[in-house]
Amino acid sequence: MAQSLNKVIDLQTTGTSYLSISGKVGKFLVGDQALEFYPDVNVEQYIQIPWSSIQQIGANVTGRKISRHFEVFTDQGKFLFASKDSGAILKIAREKLGNGKVVKLPTLLQTIGQKFKNLFAKK
Repeated sequence: MAQSLNKVIDLQTTGTSYLSISGKVGKFLVGDQALEFYPDVNVEQYIQIPWSSIQQIGANVTGRKISRHFEVFTDQGKFLFASKDSGAILKIAREKLGNGKVVKLPTLLQTIGQKFKNLFAKK
């Protein structure tokens, strides 16, 4: 039986985890102790990420629009999620982690541009 780490839930919303090859649809529980994801198909395949183990969390921001995809970087690796409420999740993460750990990730065009710059840079 899956047991939540949180004692108080700040936000409950639906979303997708891209941990496996195909995405799993499920529920996010954002609370006082952790960011948790429980898939609808099999709740026992849950993901619990305590706030203390998160090194960075970020999303693409274009103008004032926050992307629905966000990444969580931990000492165990990188987790990719998507939710229609990613802005609310990041806002709660900013309260729990601080401003330094919630970052703006580069967009696809910025990443490609940086690769071209590095390709043609003088060595």
